[in-house]
Amino acid sequence: METNLNDGRALQRLLDELGRLPGVGPKSAQRIAYYLLEADVDEARRLAAAILDVKQQVHFCPVCFSYATRDTCDVCADATRDRSTICVVSEPRDVSAIERTGSYHGLYHVLGGVISPMDKIGPEQLHVRELLSRLADDEVGEVILATNPDVEGETTATYLARVIRPLDVRVSRLASGLPVGGDLEYADEVTLGRAIEARREL
Repeated sequence: METNLNDGRALQRLLDELGRLPGVGPKSAQRIAYYLLEADVDEARRLAAAILDVKQQVHFCPVCFSYATRDTCDVCADATRDRSTICVVSEPRDVSAIERTGSYHGLYHVLGGVISPMDKIGPEQLHVRELLSRLADDEVGEVILATNPDVEGETTATYLARVIRPLDVRVSRLASGLPVGGDLEYADEVTLGRAIEARREL
């Protein structure tokens, strides 16, 4: 009886921990837990080892605050990158999204969040000071603000533009508008307005 009780507690603990993951609800946690129960021990060990390895080996780059496994991240360490441009994003995962496009070849700066008064997050809680320090180098000629086009992202972009412009550095913002394949009738007013503002000559 004691063994069964402990087994039940172990399963519930796994369900509880899986349920803490973003995007994993109770049903998803249950599916993952039962998959792991049916998997062989080696597969479970590989998963556990991968989680421990990433926690031990991955850290924040001291220059741009993206993820790194060496002293600095791969982008900062790459001498072929365009060092005259810095793309400012909210989170490290945004770096991966932009890199997948293959369209940007400059550097990055990760803020570590966005300005959100409701959550008591101001510029002081973000890596703004470090960004301004990087801009003191005359090598940087443009900062691209790539925060999300929501209220917090727009607030953050507006604040950054205000503090960067006096440094004689060009400030640009990612264009936002209609997605490819989207229908005009389903677009909200802000998205449609942005699409009109960001129109280009054909």
